[in-house]
Parts: sequence; structure tokens; C-alpha cells
Amino acid sequence: MKKPNSPKRMSDKKVRSKTGKTWTEWFAVLDKEGAVTMPHKDIALMLSSKYKVPDWWCQMVTVVYEQEKDLRKLNETATGYQISVSKTFNLPAAKLYNAWSDEKERTKWLSKRGITITTAHKNRVIRAKWLDGKSRLNIDFYTKMSGVQMVVQHNKIASEAAAKKLKVYWKEALEKLVEFL
Repeated sequence: MKKPNSPKRMSDKKVRSKTGKTWTEWFAVLDKEGAVTMPHKDIALMLSSKYKVPDWWCQMVTVVYEQEKDLRKLNETATGYQISVSKTFNLPAAKLYNAWSDEKERTKWLSKRGITITTAHKNRVIRAKWLDGKSRLNIDFYTKMSGVQMVVQHNKIASEAAAKKLKVYWKEALEKLVEFL
């Protein structure tokens, strides 16, 4: 049974179609296996080897179980916290990409300075170091029928509080980008 205020998760119907069990059934299996005391990697490996759960679903079942048992917080990963925001723009990908990749353009709409681009594939993806030198940005550009969807994913965030602040920051930053463009 889903706890109040727990993160949104896939339906029982979907998880059963992909893994053969509902969330409640998986929670019972994992409790019986003693997963509550196991590290994430060991739970996922057990699901794969003993229960033949497909790789991606091993991770999904493990993460939802850990959240259900208060072993993992929302947006928490093995390397810190991770958030993402996205927005669809009715603009060419090149214009959006340039607003990110050109430092002079970026400073016109992004209030934080000092992002270091480490990898870039024109009009598709930018990878960058954040100001703290520890957390990382993935900016992806996806061409859709309705325009270009831009997804900003911020990884390796040090704390839950920082992740919450950065989620707000990035939502506001994308609104500023809309105004700028």
C-alpha cells in the first residue's frame, strides 16, 4: 500500500506487466528476503539473478522499495541528489543550444556564473560542471512535433535541501530563458 506523501510511482498494472508482480507483492518478497538491511546494489542483483527481473526494472523496483521503507529519499541517488526540469520551446534547437553554449549569451539569462562546459554535441547535448565543482549538469535538446524540449538535469547535489532549492532555481531560469529568447 502506498504511504501518504510518497513519491508518484508507476501503476501496479504496469509493474506487473513488466515484472510479474505488483508493488505490494514485490515489497512482501523483498521484506522476506531481508532487503531492508541490504545495500541497493545487492537488492538489484538479487532481483536480476533470483527473480529474473529485467535490468531497468531491477533498479525501479529497488528504488521504490527503498523509498517505501524510508531508506532513500525522493531524488536521492548513490552519488547524492538529482533533479530535472524541462520546457518545450517553439524555437529551433540551434537557438536554444546557442543560449547555453555561448557564454556571453548564457550570462544574459542565467543568473549564476561559472558553469564549465565539459562536453557538447551541437544542438543535442551539453554536459557541464556546476559552480560548486562537484555537481554536474546535463542539458539535452529533443526535437518534438511541438518544438524543442530542453531538459536540464542537475546531478550529484550534496543535500536534499540544496536539491529543492536548485529545482526552484532551474524552473525560474527556464522562465528567464523564455523571456530572453
